[in-house]
Amino acid sequence: MLETTSRDIAGITGGRLVGGATGEETVTGEARIDSREIAAGDLFAAFDGEHVDGHGFLSRAHAAGAALSLVSRETDGEQSVPAVLVPDVGEALSALARAQLERARAEREDLVVLAVTGSAGKTSTKDLLRRVLGTAGEVVATHASLNNELGLPLTVLRLTPTTRFLVLEMGARGIGHLTHLTGIARPDVSLVLNVGSAHLGEFGGVENIAVAKGELVEALAPEGRAVLNTEDPRVAAMAARSQAPVTTWGFASGDVRGAALGLDEDARISFTLEVPEGLTRLDGSTVPAGSFPVRPDLLGEHQAANVLAALTGALVAGADPAAATAALEDARLDSGQRMEVHRAGGAMIIDDAYNANPDSMRQALKTLAHLGRGHRTIAVLGEMLELGPDGVRLHDEIGRLVVRLNISQLYVVGDGAAAIHHGASLEGSFGGESEYLDTVEEAIAVLEREVAPGDVVLLKSSRDAGLRRITPPLLDHLAQPVHGGVQE
Repeated sequence: MLETTSRDIAGITGGRLVGGATGEETVTGEARIDSREIAAGDLFAAFDGEHVDGHGFLSRAHAAGAALSLVSRETDGEQSVPAVLVPDVGEALSALARAQLERARAEREDLVVLAVTGSAGKTSTKDLLRRVLGTAGEVVATHASLNNELGLPLTVLRLTPTTRFLVLEMGARGIGHLTHLTGIARPDVSLVLNVGSAHLGEFGGVENIAVAKGELVEALAPEGRAVLNTEDPRVAAMAARSQAPVTTWGFASGDVRGAALGLDEDARISFTLEVPEGLTRLDGSTVPAGSFPVRPDLLGEHQAANVLAALTGALVAGADPAAATAALEDARLDSGQRMEVHRAGGAMIIDDAYNANPDSMRQALKTLAHLGRGHRTIAVLGEMLELGPDGVRLHDEIGRLVVRLNISQLYVVGDGAAAIHHGASLEGSFGGESEYLDTVEEAIAVLEREVAPGDVVLLKSSRDAGLRRITPPLLDHLAQPVHGGVQE
């Protein structure tokens, strides 16, 4: 945070000083909601959550160095620490984030706020933006995928006086959500990746998803910039909703292009960034034109789109193309469980069990199929959540795709994903090529028994389906020495 006193925080949030606070307490660190992460000078936000009430950890936070706490009720005795009492801690954080960003803009005219949204690839693109923009200045970016009404204010409140770029991943689960988030942090650059079927059940249809994602573009001021995927028709149509200039990107068309896209034998991407003459940045300066090689250590053709999107957004914000592409040489993603590659016992494990929707599932399976030349491929698939009434059909389609891609073995885990197994069986998977497993524990046992040297294994599901728990024990098992042909 920018250095702020408790008196100022009370004024911004409409709260009052309690717990012996004098008004002179000064917050110099970050805002945090977990008392175990508190460092000297931090602001502790005591949320009264569904499972944990932060008010029970005020003393711990204070002892760890919290300069001040935000509370929604007064406490007595040992729990009485310097605090600002507010009606709602979440709303107070949003108000404080809004005020801090306004102050940061006033104190540093070259601060650029970039916001990223899309049905798939948001977190990957945000990670890539953080790396690329780091070549041009200090970057504050969303941790992991904390992209909602709580995660976004906490990210904004990590601003420092030397921050040059603020990168915000923005997620939406309905129309109006992005309008709320951009009301807290108005972007200078709005980057929209795609409109797909993620959270289809919550939105009620793909067209509603397009309406919601386009709110990011509508939030731009005239001096901002919309950065749009010209090869997604619903995203390209958002240009009409922007009062700011538009820069497009794509592989077959667009202002900024990726040329000569290729995958090596390990499915790692490479392409050439083509920057046209006359491309301008937000500040009006011209981006150097030319062709620049891009060779990150990322798997799957879909990651190429995320890389190209991040590079385009970074160029508009102020990065140099040569430095930006050089920063991506052999780069991997910061956030885990997104096509994360592990190797043990001669097998390759691709952990992509953090998030899943029909679009990302198809992309991951195509990558697995590419890797399958000369190797046995094993797909371990769990439920794709929040698909609404189309869920059974969409899971069935994934099962059929597995057969069409000639994946060697399919394991479907959990009742919610059963339609994947049914679809594969109806498409022509016989003789055990598709197997249904009830639980994650059963899947671990089967994989420990079946995975052999040379195999390529994909783990893919929504986070709450639980497949993310498979990788650690499987890797531990594969790393064990083999004696007499039997793994110990």
